[in-house]
Amino acid sequence: MTEVRVAGVGLTRFGSHPERAGRDLFAAAASRAFADADVDRGAVDELNYGNFMGALSENQSHQAPLMAEAAGVRCPATRYEEACASAGVAVREAVRTVRSGAADVVLAGGMERMTNLDTGAATEGLAIAADDLFEVRSGVTFPGAYALMARAYFDAHGGDRRDLAHVASKNHANAVPNEFAQYRREVSVEEALDAPPVATPLHLYDACPITDGASALVLVSDSYAETHDLDAPVAVTGTGQGTDRMALADRADVARTPAATDAATTAYDDADVAPDDVDVAEVHDCFTVAEVLAIESLGFVDRGEGISAARDGLTTADGDLPVNLSGGLKAKGHPVGATGGSQIAELTRLLRGDHPNADHVPGAEVGVAHNAGGTVASAVVHVLEVAE
Repeated sequence: MTEVRVAGVGLTRFGSHPERAGRDLFAAAASRAFADADVDRGAVDELNYGNFMGALSENQSHQAPLMAEAAGVRCPATRYEEACASAGVAVREAVRTVRSGAADVVLAGGMERMTNLDTGAATEGLAIAADDLFEVRSGVTFPGAYALMARAYFDAHGGDRRDLAHVASKNHANAVPNEFAQYRREVSVEEALDAPPVATPLHLYDACPITDGASALVLVSDSYAETHDLDAPVAVTGTGQGTDRMALADRADVARTPAATDAATTAYDDADVAPDDVDVAEVHDCFTVAEVLAIESLGFVDRGEGISAARDGLTTADGDLPVNLSGGLKAKGHPVGATGGSQIAELTRLLRGDHPNADHVPGAEVGVAHNAGGTVASAVVHVLEVAE
C-alpha cells in the first residue's frame, strides 16, 4: 500500500484577523505549506478543504474553487463539512486518495473566520452543528451541551471543577511558546477556578475562544517523496472515522464519546499500533471536559480516570503522555474548519523536532490527532509516525 507522507505544513496565527478575508488566511497557510514542503503548486492533484460556517460568517458558500484560486492551484477542489471535524475529514479523504493511487500530491486543510461576528452570532452559528429540531430550538448551545456532559461525567465517575482547571492551566502553559497560538499566557489553576461561570460546572477558562485561522498540509505519496528527494520524515499511517447520534438525549451515555472510540480503533488497526505506543497527542479540547472524554476514548486511560490525568501530571508537558503541546483548542484557538489540519501540522512539527515544545518529547515516534464535530457526533482520528 502507498504510504502517505506529510511533506509540508502551514498555519496562520490563530486569533482575530478583522482585516483579512478567509481566502487570504487560507492563501497564507498554503504558501507556508508549499515552502515547507519544497513542492511546486503545479504538482497538486487535488485540494481537500474544510470549512463549517463560511456561509454565515462571510456570506460565502461554494468555497472550494475560491480557495483553490487563493492557494494558486488548478485542480479538482472539494469542500468538506463535518462541523468542527471538517478539516479532519478533509485530511482523511486526502490520505485515502493518495493511498488509492488516484493522486500523488494533495493539498488539505481548512479555514474559519469567526471573530467578525459578535459572541451571540458566533454562538448561534456554531449551534447549527447540534440537532436543530430537538436541541437548538430548545435553546441548547454548545457550552450548555458540554456542561451536561461534564455533569454526567461527575455523577458517574467523580471529579470536580479543580480537575478541569488543571486541564485549562496545562494547555495555556503549552501555548506560551507557540507562535501560532491565540492566547500565549499562563493561567493558574486558581485563576481558572475564579473565572466567571459560563454553564455550570463550566467557567470561562473551560471553554475555547472564538478564532480566525487556517491550516494547510501538503500530503504526498512515498514514491513522489523519493523521486523528488523530499525531506518528509513523518507519515500518516492510520486514519479512522466514527459517528454517533446527534442529540445528547438520544445517547445511551452522555459521559462517553463512542464515535471517537470507533475512530480510534479503526486508526490504530490501520496503523498497527496500540494506545501504549503513542508518545504525544493533540486532542479536541473545545471544552476542558472534552479532553477528559477524548483521552478515555483514545484508550490512553480507563473510563473514569481521564478526569485526574492533568492533575496527576500524566498529560502535562513533562508527563508520560503529553497532550495538546500546541496549547490545544483551549489556548491555541479553534477556527473550527481549520482545527483538524492544525492538529496534524502541530504533531508533524513535534515529531520532526522543530516545534517549540519538541524538547518535551525527545525521540517521539508516534503521535495521534483527535478531531471532533459537535458533541462528538463526528470524530476523526489520525496516527502519525516517524517513517523508517
